[in-house]
Amino acid sequence: MADAPPMHQVLSNEIAMRHWSTLPHATLAQTEAWVASMIEAERAGTSTDDCIVELDGRVIGKAGFWREPELGFILHPDHHRRGLATEALTALLDRAFSVRLMPRVVVDVDPKNHACLALMARLGFQEFDRASRTFCRGGVWSDSVFLELAAARSAPSRRVG
Repeated sequence: MADAPPMHQVLSNEIAMRHWSTLPHATLAQTEAWVASMIEAERAGTSTDDCIVELDGRVIGKAGFWREPELGFILHPDHHRRGLATEALTALLDRAFSVRLMPRVVVDVDPKNHACLALMARLGFQEFDRASRTFCRGGVWSDSVFLELAAARSAPSRRVG
């Protein structure tokens, strides 16, 4: 729960949340409930490898599997375009395929999120479906691009570091 206040800096940020499935968090209590749900899902076994992302001991976001095999992430905009999402996701993908033996990983991306689509392409994800009006955020519907990375297509060359 100590991660709730710094995660609130991420989840209350309009830029960070513009492609998320919910509006920015209005209160710390909302973020505390979100963090508590992450903790409870881990305890209940419905979530695996759902992690807080830190840089130099400071919480900057979250990455992981809320529900297998769906991967998700969010970083504070101060840390965008620095390779940190690539680093976090590469570690999670390596673990998903080599330790958890997942046959594939999927992501659901807002088609307007060009930076995320480019990142997924660099990681080897390929589109397998699209859908319209998949989530409503503040009265505005968004679409989804569904991408997957199969274990057979994952490559050791993805490793960062």
